[in-house]
Amino acid sequence: MKTKFSALMAVVGLLSSGGALLAHHSFSTEYDGAKTFNVKGKVSKVEWTNPHVRFYVDVADASGKVMTWNMELASPSALARNGWTSRTLKVGDQVSVEGYAAKVAPDRGNARSVVTADGRSLFGGAADDSAPGGN
Repeated sequence: MKTKFSALMAVVGLLSSGGALLAHHSFSTEYDGAKTFNVKGKVSKVEWTNPHVRFYVDVADASGKVMTWNMELASPSALARNGWTSRTLKVGDQVSVEGYAAKVAPDRGNARSVVTADGRSLFGGAADDSAPGGN
């Protein structure tokens, strides 16, 4: 009976941890390390949450049509070690973002660096250390 209970608890443990394992992704699953982008626009939203900070940038093309880019950064703790705070980016801020493009979504990227309107250049941190140039 004790063996059956132990086996049952092991299965329950594996099943309950599966969601967390599936929730995180590797850089190469979602982003193309060989395809970079550089966009300039206005911050429209900031989400300072785990596992990765996200911010959204409204970018106008040559015709004036606006596309909202979804940018992924490193975790809040990793960004804090690089000089970021939850108030570094604010809605309305003008920014220039350089990073790696998503494989599927044309308006999504992993931000490698962000330059603010006042000229500060901040390392965004690659989502995975195996990303080109990641730390």
